[in-house]
Amino acid sequence: MRGPNVWSVYRKKLIYMKLDLGKYEDLPTNKIEGFEEALKNSLPTLYSHQCSEGRDGGFFERVKEGTWLGHVIEHVALELQTLAGMDCGFGRTRSTDVKGVYHIVFAYMIENAGIYAAQASCRLVEKLAAGEPYALEKDLEELKRIFVREQYGPTAMSLIKEAEKRDIPFTRIDNNSGLMLGYGNRQKHVCTSVASTTSNMAVNTACDKEKTKRLLRKEYIPVPKGTVIYREKQLRDAINEIGFPLVTKPIDGNHGRGITTNIMTYEQALNAFRFAQSVSEDVIVEQYIKGTDFRFLLVNFKLIAVAKRTPAMVTGNGKSTIEELIEEVNLDPRRGEGHEKTLTKIKIDKGTLEILAEHKLDLKSVLPEGKELFLKSTANISSGGTATDVTDLVHPDNVFMAERVARLMNLDICGIDVMAESIETPISENGGSVLEVNAGPGFRMHLSPSHGLPRNVAAPVIEMLFPNDAPSRIPIVAVTGTNGKTTTTRLVAHLAKGAGHHVGFTTTDGIFINQHLIYYGDCSGPSSAQTILRDPAVDFAVLECARGGIMRSGLGFDKCNISIVTNISEDHIGLDGLRSLEDIANVKAVVPQTTMENGYAILNADDDLVYEMRRDLDCKIALFSTDANSKRIRRHCANNGLAAIIEDDYFVVCEGKWKTRIIKVVDVPLTYSGKAECMIKNILPSILAAFISKFTKEQIVCSLKTFIPSPELTPGRMNLFEFGDFKVMVDYVHNEGGYIELKKYMESVNASHKIGVVSATGDRRDCDIRNIGYYAAQMFDELIIKHDTDGRGRTNEEMTNLMMDGVRSVNPDMQVKVISNEAEAIQYAIEKAQKDNFVFITADEVKETLATVCRIQKSMCSQIPVTA
Repeated sequence: MRGPNVWSVYRKKLIYMKLDLGKYEDLPTNKIEGFEEALKNSLPTLYSHQCSEGRDGGFFERVKEGTWLGHVIEHVALELQTLAGMDCGFGRTRSTDVKGVYHIVFAYMIENAGIYAAQASCRLVEKLAAGEPYALEKDLEELKRIFVREQYGPTAMSLIKEAEKRDIPFTRIDNNSGLMLGYGNRQKHVCTSVASTTSNMAVNTACDKEKTKRLLRKEYIPVPKGTVIYREKQLRDAINEIGFPLVTKPIDGNHGRGITTNIMTYEQALNAFRFAQSVSEDVIVEQYIKGTDFRFLLVNFKLIAVAKRTPAMVTGNGKSTIEELIEEVNLDPRRGEGHEKTLTKIKIDKGTLEILAEHKLDLKSVLPEGKELFLKSTANISSGGTATDVTDLVHPDNVFMAERVARLMNLDICGIDVMAESIETPISENGGSVLEVNAGPGFRMHLSPSHGLPRNVAAPVIEMLFPNDAPSRIPIVAVTGTNGKTTTTRLVAHLAKGAGHHVGFTTTDGIFINQHLIYYGDCSGPSSAQTILRDPAVDFAVLECARGGIMRSGLGFDKCNISIVTNISEDHIGLDGLRSLEDIANVKAVVPQTTMENGYAILNADDDLVYEMRRDLDCKIALFSTDANSKRIRRHCANNGLAAIIEDDYFVVCEGKWKTRIIKVVDVPLTYSGKAECMIKNILPSILAAFISKFTKEQIVCSLKTFIPSPELTPGRMNLFEFGDFKVMVDYVHNEGGYIELKKYMESVNASHKIGVVSATGDRRDCDIRNIGYYAAQMFDELIIKHDTDGRGRTNEEMTNLMMDGVRSVNPDMQVKVISNEAEAIQYAIEKAQKDNFVFITADEVKETLATVCRIQKSMCSQIPVTA
């Protein structure tokens, strides 16, 4: 789960497992010999897991008293992640309607780690239950590797936390540190500390250290004297020009790679040159500036923090070897691998060994007590160095100089490396120099310095990207329900387009941006929603949210401004553990539960289950009903509520006691002259969404009049085709609720003979398939049964028999023909149709069904003779 889901609207990142205990379904933990002891020996830290009463050790008490292995697996999965550095505290285990099968959910920080923990917990518990040993160390090592490899770095994490404080949504762009902050056309990007506002030319300049120095020297910024060489034979000339002591470094290196400092001899210079060339062919040879290493951090061209950096070092105690001292330093819990913690472990590398050799030492040497030894030539935190915050000590002239450097470089976020005896006096007076200007500086040394005040350096970045609380979100309208979702989604999108918005929307028909189809298919799930929210052209999103996506992965957004629940009826019962209408309602309720506190959930007041959802919502409520005298509507409006109704044949919006007539029902093409009640029910919440979004009445009316039901605007939703003297309608009706609404419409259709080309969905219950035949027999004079391409586990014969059971319960003598192939069934029905007939076709794959009808229509029209 990656978004709000049926298990938790607030805990978006959950692993869901459906677990079959198999032979252990009748064996609780107290009946499995030796299990409790084996679990304690393998994971003694489970003692910290509390029971429902909140006592430490409570979980082991449950194991002793007897609990199911599924419950144990939940806790083991959580603890494995915690031991690997990922503290995840939420979990639930629930039984299903099948004995021995359980739903298990638990939180994760990193998706791959959560999946691995799920698998590892099952392996461990199964082994212990069988009385076999289990080597847990391998799993913990792998989880730690995943954590180190895929976790956010400290800079990205600080930006995420600051974004969360301001309710700015964030999306990880890749498995590195790329972040998208905000949605749609309000998004900003940041990778480490390079933002979408950062100049690419400036970054390129900063990466060329010699070019940077030339630029700064020209503007009278103190920089070391130096040159660039790429051949060994140029080294002596460089030394003669600059003089000792020297520094060599690759022209485009970072994190201290390839740098050697305080070079005093030609031999040292030659080795240093070769070391630098391992990173970059071109090597900078420059004057070595004595002093202390300082990092100035600037955001939006303003100085934010300054840290004094100290190279990795050890201090002797007169007993331990240098190697042992390094190991002792690395035991500091603040140190970890790479950027996983506030400090990095000191690694022994070639540079370390060369420094030791210069001091005539090796790793087995013992330093005198109190003797300090630097182990690196640079003070980078990434190589084991430490940092002390000195922001409050910086002289005003140095503040001015640093901010001028940032402006000269045109780098809105940069780290300036300064070497000086002190920053409390102007470096132009104390012999200091600017060594480098870094694009994408790390924040770790400022967020968690070894000494001094931590600085919230992420806050200025977020303020730069979203100044003065500038909005980061675009309006999101989320639509769910059993029937009518797609039409409602399309209509709301059309209304938003009419109000001047650049609209992105998703439906079971595909992903659309500014009316352009981006991808065809069932796109009512979270990944499609995220496609819309990632698009920088979109300023208004309308997202269809179907049951399947909610149950598989949760929603594709964290919050919406407006939610719409059209209705709840019998569909999908028996699938994915859904046993009742109430279960379906619980899934659909996830959508309104994500509505912002100042947003609106638009609920169907005529549907009991939808109406009841209001009790669990913290947002504002708007209701809609086709009944102007609805007690629920009256009560709601009496409390100054917002509603939409049909009154005196008008669409009407009610605000408390005030009413606004929008448009006559018959003047809206989608209503089919007021005959299509199902469409009226889709229009009502759409008008409310437009009204809440502050579209003008004129804009709403214009959009309603121009939303013509057609294969282009409403594919597969009551698409009517004229075939000379008879009509053909195509619709995606596929469940009992849809057929009930269709029956109401068909009763208004004046036709001499009504032919239905119908099918049912194979993964529904027997009674659901029978009901298709039952309702079809009530509204058509003749039936043609076709079969969907995908039977979803049922044979064509089985589908036919079930539908015929429903047909015969209404009319045993009804004329029924079975033509399995859809195209052939459609061809037969249309060819059979006579004057004033009405042919209704249920669509399997909407695009193909419509194409078949259009092809036949074109063919038949071309055969009609043209008369003068």
